[in-house]
Amino acid sequence: MLSVNFVSALQSAFKIPELRARILFVFAMFTVYAVGLHIPIPGVDREVLARLFEDQQLLEFLNMFTGGALRKLTILALGLNPYITASIIMQIFSYADPRMREAMREEAGRRLMQQRTRLLTIAIAIVQSIGLIATFRSAGALDITGIQYVQVVIAWTAGAMFLLWLGEQITEKGLGNGVSLMIFASIVASMPYQVSRTYEALQSGAIGFGQILLLLAIFAATVWGIVYVTTSQRRIPIQHMRRIVGRRQTMGGTSYLPIPVNAAGVIPIIFAVSLQLLPATLLQMIPYNRENPGSVVGFLVNMVELLTPGGGIVGSILYAGLIFLFTYFYVSVVFNTDEIAENLKRQGAFIQGVRPGKPTSDYLNDVLTRITFAGAAFLSFIALMQYWVPTITRIDTLTIVGGTSLLILVGVAIDFSRQLQAQLAMRQYDDLMTSKYPRSM
Repeated sequence: MLSVNFVSALQSAFKIPELRARILFVFAMFTVYAVGLHIPIPGVDREVLARLFEDQQLLEFLNMFTGGALRKLTILALGLNPYITASIIMQIFSYADPRMREAMREEAGRRLMQQRTRLLTIAIAIVQSIGLIATFRSAGALDITGIQYVQVVIAWTAGAMFLLWLGEQITEKGLGNGVSLMIFASIVASMPYQVSRTYEALQSGAIGFGQILLLLAIFAATVWGIVYVTTSQRRIPIQHMRRIVGRRQTMGGTSYLPIPVNAAGVIPIIFAVSLQLLPATLLQMIPYNRENPGSVVGFLVNMVELLTPGGGIVGSILYAGLIFLFTYFYVSVVFNTDEIAENLKRQGAFIQGVRPGKPTSDYLNDVLTRITFAGAAFLSFIALMQYWVPTITRIDTLTIVGGTSLLILVGVAIDFSRQLQAQLAMRQYDDLMTSKYPRSM
């Protein structure tokens, strides 16, 4: 039903010149992004690079957000990863600090927050560039020295900021959230490579047609589950009292306070996998003989990899536990129940059967705790599917089926569909009002 509504809305949007121009602008920015994915940096050993990506899961995770640019080591190798990290950090700080949260309510405060996020993005991009260069040089996949080192750091940092600029242009002149659509495009851009590898494996007989059918069935079921949970919410009925404002009397009524099941989105997964894979990545930067895993560094690398999400049962349990921890932390920061209860009391509204003030805050905390548990369990299941699906289907060439990438794709698609339908509804309302109350000549 969602796909049918989206296609219908898209067809209707193309009939409106303004919306058609906005949608075509989005695809034009995608084209610019696709060109940048194929501009390489010097000194890359492709064979060593391919083997390195097979060994390090964090690189594959980061590559998912770069449209395959990190695997090719192009100028857009960092993708939007620095901005994602910076925006999450600044968002948490803004909600944790009451002064920053108060400033965010004004336009000047929001502009200041955006400026700080950009500066933090540049700093993170430089640090990530230096770290990736150290990783690739120690593995023998990148041979650069002197001025080339500085040039690569500048190119990767500029590439990350250029993608951020493209996203901002889409937000301003296109349709939907530009940064989210750029992340969507980066994941979609990596799909042809995965599909081609899967097709080659099918042609060579490494996998069978039955495995492909099983993979497609899991894909369809996963998409349905993500759509169902993403659009699900708990609606708490709110009763509004009658108020007299001047000579006017506002009627009381009933509204709803919606609490999404998956209020944290994909952020807990990103935090959890980054934290869990960080020790292994840092150890990989230390030069050692990879053919002799018996060395001290090699032994530590092997031990740490057992605690990664794909390293076994212990790693999976640790992964799920971190997702639960970050989900509860993020939701507690975003949903300030004391503030919500105070706002309801100030507006003369209350939850039916619950007294205003502290009882309302306690009631919201109980509801939020139960819903967050369901959301964290859902995120853990989706995140672990990235490692379960290859084991079940014995197909490790198509990682889009489970995990973070599919959650992002479906979430961005739902948000874009909603915004497109909102734009259509607004224009239909304007046309109705214009026809009913024509302007005087």
